Amino acid sequence: MNIRFAPIYALTALMLATAQADADSLVSGSAEAGKAKSITCGACHGMDGNSVNPIWPNIAGQSASYIVSQLQAFKSGSRSDPLMTGQAMLLSDEDARNLAVYFESLPAAAKPVADTSTISRAEALYRGGNNESKATACMACHGPTGRGNPAATYPALHGQHAAYVAKQLRDYASGVRRSDGKTRIMRDIAARLNEDDIVAIASYVQGLK
Repeated sequence: MNIRFAPIYALTALMLATAQADADSLVSGSAEAGKAKSITCGACHGMDGNSVNPIWPNIAGQSASYIVSQLQAFKSGSRSDPLMTGQAMLLSDEDARNLAVYFESLPAAAKPVADTSTISRAEALYRGGNNESKATACMACHGPTGRGNPAATYPALHGQHAAYVAKQLRDYASGVRRSDGKTRIMRDIAARLNEDDIVAIASYVQGLK
């Protein structure tokens, strides 16, 4: 290859990759514009979308539809966090879509290992729910491998920090988090889980591949 043309080919490849990522998303946005806007997000979520602090979620590979829905939830007040609420309020709808498409296009980090002592309990809950408490199986919405359902804005859970997942389940159970809207599906399910259930499920989804 003529070395003079190498940068042109590299730029073309990058543009094609970005265009492909945009085309594959259910959200209309620009990954390139999202990347330019993502510096502030990287302070908590990591520049590659993979957080090093387990209380802040990984968002690399998360569906753009879910990311947009949660940014809207922070703006509306149905979900509250001292850091995220302020940041979301500064974003336009276009900013939100661009950021969502960008982080969706990033590869998730290697999955941590689940706590082996609670896998049996957690797998039974995740795949089959609990007949006694009437807790619905997590798999019904989030899929057998925790990849979620972008069309329904159900998030991917696989590889998510256990500490973060546990906190969200507790927040749903207490009603602090209300971003499941009128369906109340997550509030109803989380309220039927005891603390041991929450800890086990959080660890289990962290280890899902």
